[in-house]
Amino acid sequence: MTSLDKPTSETDQSHPIDRQSAGGRHAAQQDAESKAVTEAALFEAFGGVRGMVETVLPGLLFVTIFTINKDLHISAIAALAVSLALVAVRLIRRDTVKHAFSGVFGVAFGVVFAMMTGNAKDFYLPGMLYTLGLATAYLVTAAAGVPLIGLILGPVFKENLSWRTRNPGRKKAYTKASYAWGLILLAKCAILFPLYWWADTTQFGWVLVALKIPPFLLAVYLTWVFLAKAPPPIDVFAEMEAEEKAAEQAEKDRKAEQAAAALRSPEA
Repeated sequence: MTSLDKPTSETDQSHPIDRQSAGGRHAAQQDAESKAVTEAALFEAFGGVRGMVETVLPGLLFVTIFTINKDLHISAIAALAVSLALVAVRLIRRDTVKHAFSGVFGVAFGVVFAMMTGNAKDFYLPGMLYTLGLATAYLVTAAAGVPLIGLILGPVFKENLSWRTRNPGRKKAYTKASYAWGLILLAKCAILFPLYWWADTTQFGWVLVALKIPPFLLAVYLTWVFLAKAPPPIDVFAEMEAEEKAAEQAEKDRKAEQAAAALRSPEA
């Protein structure tokens, strides 16, 4: 046996291990990037810390003022005013206003209900009915195979509805997340609706404010867990751009071939 037939060095023998190590590091890096992208997308979709503040602050102000002076009109006007102020701040900063506007509409409906009935607890009724409807929508769409959370997050991840037919792992994750959202919101309703009838306005208001953020954070966390373990999204926007570039290149090639043929034709 010549020296060329023998293993040359320990370094050569360690290459497979090095390659495995590099592959493991690459996979870990991809996993970390996927989790970071998922976290950022969820933050964007659900408004982040500011969105939570905009959700809680009007109701908190309402129940605080009502606890102090029992004046429905002042409490309602203050809640509506702070909602409008939050929208104004977003407009001045040129931020997205969808979360702030949804808060304004919710507060406005609550003010109208409370003013019409004269019952301060009715300030919270539209939001409770919305929560019940949303819980139902999450559960029904998940059972129907078109989970609502996928419809919400698909555009955020630039995958649109590709997860429905091309990415079954993500469809499964979206279905689990939608069931989680539906059950969590349904549990919240199961607490609030009996209290709406039995508790006084002040007690009910404080319980409702206390239940604003924890169920939301739990649902977002479970969504993150399900999606972090799912396959990465298919970027349909990138695919469309690639197809457009390919079509443009094909058109350029066709024109170049026609020009070359035109140049060759007199010689023929």
